[in-house]
Amino acid sequence: MKFEDIEIEDVDFEAMLEESFKKSESRSDLVTGTVVKIDEKDNLAVVDIGGGRDANLALDEIKDEEGNILFNVGDNIDVLNMGRGRISYKAALGRAALNEFISEYDEEQEYIIEGVVTKKNKGGYVVEVDGLEFFMPRTLSYLSSKPGFEAIGKKVKAVIVKVDKDKGSVVVSRKELIERDKAKTDEIVGELLENKEPVVGTIKKITSYGMFVDVGGMDGLVHYSQISHKGPVNPSKYFQEGDEVNVIALEYDKKKRHLSLSIKDANPDPWADIDSIIGVGDTVTATVSNIEPYGVFVDLGEDLEAFLHVSEISWDKNVKHPKDYLTNGEEINVEVIEVDKEGRRLRVSLKSLLPKPMDAFVQQYRVGDVVKGKVTSITDFGAFVKVGSVEGLLHNQEISWDKSKNAKSELAVGDEVEVKIIKIDKDAGKISLSKKALEDSPIKAFAQTHKNGSIVTGTVKDKKDFGVFIALDDNVDALIRTEDLHPLKFDEIEKGQEIKGVISFIDENNDRIRVSVKRLERQEEREAMEQLNLNQDDSMTLGDAFGDKFKK
Repeated sequence: MKFEDIEIEDVDFEAMLEESFKKSESRSDLVTGTVVKIDEKDNLAVVDIGGGRDANLALDEIKDEEGNILFNVGDNIDVLNMGRGRISYKAALGRAALNEFISEYDEEQEYIIEGVVTKKNKGGYVVEVDGLEFFMPRTLSYLSSKPGFEAIGKKVKAVIVKVDKDKGSVVVSRKELIERDKAKTDEIVGELLENKEPVVGTIKKITSYGMFVDVGGMDGLVHYSQISHKGPVNPSKYFQEGDEVNVIALEYDKKKRHLSLSIKDANPDPWADIDSIIGVGDTVTATVSNIEPYGVFVDLGEDLEAFLHVSEISWDKNVKHPKDYLTNGEEINVEVIEVDKEGRRLRVSLKSLLPKPMDAFVQQYRVGDVVKGKVTSITDFGAFVKVGSVEGLLHNQEISWDKSKNAKSELAVGDEVEVKIIKIDKDAGKISLSKKALEDSPIKAFAQTHKNGSIVTGTVKDKKDFGVFIALDDNVDALIRTEDLHPLKFDEIEKGQEIKGVISFIDENNDRIRVSVKRLERQEEREAMEQLNLNQDDSMTLGDAFGDKFKK
């Protein structure tokens, strides 16, 4: 029931009603006349209403739906004398019907009517119901008299409060029904708020912000935040109009006549005893209720909802959107991985119940195996290559022996590449791959012609705190540690400078070479000594060899 058009006035009802009856008696008489003329040109019929008086009747009033005239000249016709020479056939029919209604009226019964306001005057309104006209005094109408409010055409519901058979009038009251409704509302609300017990209501309307529920003849709003212990939900996903639900009254705004209801408070809160319902590690059956790009919300029953993050859907690390794996309404088994009682949040995992791709991989492959895979993504540090059902990392330094090449310069997503498995970390779920391991190592080739003690010359490529890197050959670099630079000074060395040294260490398996300048001086002295020993004869003494040097 809407009350925005209610306005209460202090008016003398009895005086106003009598005035209305007087006007009815003086202006409206039901008489039987005789048709004396039909003038289709002027669209009227002339009727003799007795006493030597003629009155004009609009011809349209005595035509049927097809336009045929229902009376002929000389026919008797019942009309209502409207005064000032005006009569009405239709009004006469209405008056006759009203008289019939009044004659059959049972004072022991209550009559509630629904009609439309068709006329108004100072005293009140005329309400038409199936061709019958009832009078509704202004003070019994609860209709506003404020500027801009239009009563004509308004549908109203009212109760008959007085029937005067002598005067042929029926008085109805909208006020009576409204006040009854108020009293009933107050009774319902008082009982709901006092008992605070769940009651059964019927859903009448579902909106985006909640549902209107009928409780004992009164409508209350269940806001979408008061539907479920899961939190705010879309009511249309869980209910239909006509469904019965348990509700509890929260509050009542008398001014707005607004009743707030709650479904969730009428049902047990699962979080109050969550430990006995569910725990980490439990496997449960859930229904997919909402899919978002970042994850999926699943319904666990018991008025509980859990979140399945996109990273927990599949072992595939390249899940673009959950909808590629799941659909709304689908039932799935998930494992509970977090129960946050304080935050009232549950997290579950789907992939934890699926076979781990790494387990299958280690059964099929070993370190050293040469396999083919497809490039799935490229990063600044390398490329990920899918081998079977898992991805391995092909680091930039494993792309080529040529250090100027990397994943971005040599590969593209979708490329099929042949690689060698160089490391498997099952616990961490990581696989390391190498492409250059399938090619001959430049250092291995270099080691065929060089060995520890070989004197080499290289060009400075880079300087670090711990030493200097020099290029010895194509794709062959060596390290001179800081302590092996003597007699050279670290601060004076520049990129591009040539440095001569001796190979002090070659590791073909790990592609490492170290060079020492410090050892070069000692080795050159030793080689000079060896050469000197070869050139001297058996009788030569040390003094002979260095005789001139000791002379002054």
